[in-house]
Amino acid sequence: MEPNVKSSVSASAEPSLRSNQAQVVVSKRNGKSPVSSSNDLEVMLFKDVSLGPHETELRFRLIHFWEAQNPIKKTIIGLEMLLIDEQGTDIQGFISPGRMKKYLPDLKQGALYSLFNFYGCKSKDVYRVASGNVTVSFSHNSELVPLGNSSAPFLEDRFRFHTYNVFESNCDLRGDLYDVVGHLKVVNGQPLSVRPFVDEVEVAMTRRVLVHVQTHEGPVMKLYLWDQAAIDFCSKFNSAENTPTVVLVTTVNPKRLGGTLALTTMSSSRVFIDHDVPPTREYLTWMSSNPEIAQKVNADVVTKPEILTIAEIFSYIGQPNAKAALFECTATIDDVVHGSAWYYIGCGGCKTKAVKGPTSLMCPKCEKDNIAGEAQYRARISVYDKSEQAVFVLLGDAGREVVGKHASELVSNYFEANGDKGADFLVPVPQPLLNAIGQTHRFSVKVTDHNLTGKTRALTAIKVQAPAAPLPIQASEENIVVGASDEPLVSADGVCQPPKSCEGFVEDEVDKGCDSYEPSTAKRPKLSD
Repeated sequence: MEPNVKSSVSASAEPSLRSNQAQVVVSKRNGKSPVSSSNDLEVMLFKDVSLGPHETELRFRLIHFWEAQNPIKKTIIGLEMLLIDEQGTDIQGFISPGRMKKYLPDLKQGALYSLFNFYGCKSKDVYRVASGNVTVSFSHNSELVPLGNSSAPFLEDRFRFHTYNVFESNCDLRGDLYDVVGHLKVVNGQPLSVRPFVDEVEVAMTRRVLVHVQTHEGPVMKLYLWDQAAIDFCSKFNSAENTPTVVLVTTVNPKRLGGTLALTTMSSSRVFIDHDVPPTREYLTWMSSNPEIAQKVNADVVTKPEILTIAEIFSYIGQPNAKAALFECTATIDDVVHGSAWYYIGCGGCKTKAVKGPTSLMCPKCEKDNIAGEAQYRARISVYDKSEQAVFVLLGDAGREVVGKHASELVSNYFEANGDKGADFLVPVPQPLLNAIGQTHRFSVKVTDHNLTGKTRALTAIKVQAPAAPLPIQASEENIVVGASDEPLVSADGVCQPPKSCEGFVEDEVDKGCDSYEPSTAKRPKLSD
C-alpha cells in the first residue's frame, strides 16, 4: 500500500551554468531513457539506475548534502546527498570518508552536475530520504563536473509531506523520512501572541529548539529541532522582519513520546519559514483565507508533559542519537539502597558538593573557602512501575519532597543523639527515609550523559510531586524484570531541560556519575569558624 504523501516541486528557469558542456536532447532507446551527449556517453536517468558499477553519465541537481556520523563512535561514516534528475526523480547519493576531501570543496547546494562513472549500491532500510531502492555511490574512477547549458529545467527542490494521521501511523518504524509544513503555535514555550524570544546563545549551547506546529486543521504536534536545524531556525526566526508564522522542516522522524506524537529532526533536515519556498508561501495564503482555524489553540496538546514509563526511559537511553533530557515518570518506592551514602556535604549557597581544603571546606563553584557545609540528599532508591524496575537517585529537594524533612535536619538530629560519633562518621539511612517505602510519586527524572554512555543505569530524580496510590504489582510473567527494548522509543530529540532552580547542583553532582560517589566521603558537616 502506497503511503499518503503529498509532493511539492519547483522548477528553475535559469539553472546554474558553470561549464561549457554541450546541450543535450532527451530521447528514448531500448526501453531505457538515455540522452545523447557530445562525448558519446549515455546519460542515464535515476529511474534506470541499478545495482553494480556503471560507466555512464548522470545529470542532476544537488538539493542537499550532509555528513553522516556514527552516533556511538562519533566518527564520520561519509557524505550523504539528495539528488534530483531532469525528470523529477530523486535518489540518494553517497561519498565515502576517504573520498570526501576530493569532492567536498566543489559541492554547492542547488548546483547542477554531471557524474561520470559510479556504483549503484542497495539503499539502507532505515531513515531514507529518497524513495528509490538504489543509492548512487561515488567510486574510485568517478568524475564530478559542473553542468552547464542544460536545456532541461531541473527542479529546484522536492518535498514529500505527511499529515498528522500518517505520521501517527508511522511512529517508531524508522522508515522513510518525510517533510512537515504548518503554522507555529508555540516556540520554546512561548506563544506567538507576542513575538517569542529565541536566545541564540542558549540555542548554540543546547542545540535544541522545541516548537509546536499545526498542519491546517489537524492536531498540534511537537517538533524538536536539533543541532544544525535548531541553529538555522533560530537564525531565520530572529532575522525575520515580522514574527514568522509558517515553518517547513524536511526529513523528520515521527516518534511516540509519553503517548504523544513527536517529530524530531535528523542530520538531513532543513528548515524553511514563511516566504522561503513555494510550499511555505502557499501555506501563508491558506492561513490568510482561514484565519479562524489558524488562530485556534488546543491547550491540552501544547502543554501536555512528557510522561514515560521506566521501560520507555531505558528504551530512550538505548537510542543511538539520544541526548540528555528530562522526563516525568510515576513509580513506587520499593526499597532504599543500603551500603552507599544517602547524602553529601554541599555548599550552603549553590548546593555544589564541597571539597575538603587544608583547614576548612571549599566550594569549587563559588570559589570560596571556609564555607558552611550543609547535608544534601543523594539517596539511591529502588523503584518500579508496571513496565520495569530501576534505581533512582533522589537529589537535593527531591529527597526533601519524599521524606518531608531536610537532609541537614536528619544528619544534625543523629549527631545530637550520638555525640560520641566523630565528624567523619557516615550517618546510616534514617527511619524517615525508610518510611517512604511503598509510596508512589511522580518523579522528574533526568537522563544524563553517564546514562547515555553506559556508565550507570541509575536515573536521577530532581523533583518529586505529591504521593499517589501505590502501583499494583503484576503477577505471573508480567512481574519478571526484563531489559529495555532494542528498538528506540524516541530519537535524539530529547525533550526539555532541568528546571532552572536545579541547575546549581544537578550539573555539578549528577553528571559526575551517580554511582561514582564513595560512601566514606559523606561525613558530618564541618561548620566554619
